[in-house]
Amino acid sequence: MKRRKTRQIQVGAVAIGGDAPISIQSMTNTDTRDVAATVAQIKRLEEAGCDIVRCAVPDREGVEALPRILEGIKIPLIADIHFDYRLALGAIAAGVQGLRLNPGNIGGQERVQKVVQAAAARDIPIRIGVNGGSLEKELLEKYGHPTPEALVESAMGHVGILENLHYNMIKISLKSSSIPLMLSAYRLLAEKTDYPLHLGVTEAGTLKKGSIKSAVGIGALLAEGIGDTIRVSLTGDPVEEIFVAREILRTLDLRKEGIEFISCPTCGRTQIDLIAIAEQVEESLKGMHVPSPITVAVMGCVVNGPGEAREADFGIAGGKGAGLLFKKGEVIKKLPEDQLVQALIAEIRHFCQEGHR
Repeated sequence: MKRRKTRQIQVGAVAIGGDAPISIQSMTNTDTRDVAATVAQIKRLEEAGCDIVRCAVPDREGVEALPRILEGIKIPLIADIHFDYRLALGAIAAGVQGLRLNPGNIGGQERVQKVVQAAAARDIPIRIGVNGGSLEKELLEKYGHPTPEALVESAMGHVGILENLHYNMIKISLKSSSIPLMLSAYRLLAEKTDYPLHLGVTEAGTLKKGSIKSAVGIGALLAEGIGDTIRVSLTGDPVEEIFVAREILRTLDLRKEGIEFISCPTCGRTQIDLIAIAEQVEESLKGMHVPSPITVAVMGCVVNGPGEAREADFGIAGGKGAGLLFKKGEVIKKLPEDQLVQALIAEIRHFCQEGHR
């Protein structure tokens, strides 16, 4: 696929846009004022593969917590600000690497100019985030309801405010819980600007439903070459967002690192408890860092199982109450069903410790 050409910005050490890899973002759901809880969650996100994290900054106490949070984390931190320009100024002074705000809702021209000047002085980018659920009153009156045109007009209006102040370290998001609306809005925006785009489906839902909606919406745009950074928004533990985001990128060959896990859907020929085995393997692989990309296959029967397992770096092919353990296309063991998972994970961990394929 051919990616849309965009200008490049920096969020701390992470490049976004241009020819930079598509980055994965998430947002904490702890109380930002609780430094220990917020740092602990961000560290878990880092371990899962998160590139950039965002924190809500609702008040002055939240601003005061930012320096201590920054001391305890490694990835760039973006402050999410609404309405109060003083919070944005405080977050910049605290050392955050990015802002998420809409300049049209933090006050008049003088206040916006203060924020922009402070951000420009420290090379801090601003993400303009338009949401279908919070469009400006005048746009709702003009269009009747959230439409792709309304979302794009809102975004470009905010962009215009920043550009008039000679500021262009901008990325844009147009989020909606409606996939058709989200797709149309991003496609329309991509025709109008070369700023990098942050993709997401807002209020996507819980892990199962939200993963599906996000994969369809984000995946469709990425397949068209649209999108420079993504966030999968799920109701629950934000670490799950990282696993889903990585799978979306890996499925489209936009990221290679990590573990590609495949398993068969089972059928009447399966003679081991493949569903339980696959779930155990998948859970064991979560968060496992491998020195180079690998494929792990869990297959249930003799039709496709041996072939798929041989093509994988590591794999199981089920038989009757037992299974074959494969490594690099070779059968290394035949084991009883209850030993397969432990043996497979042991082989993968040994590979990780060796540090090479």
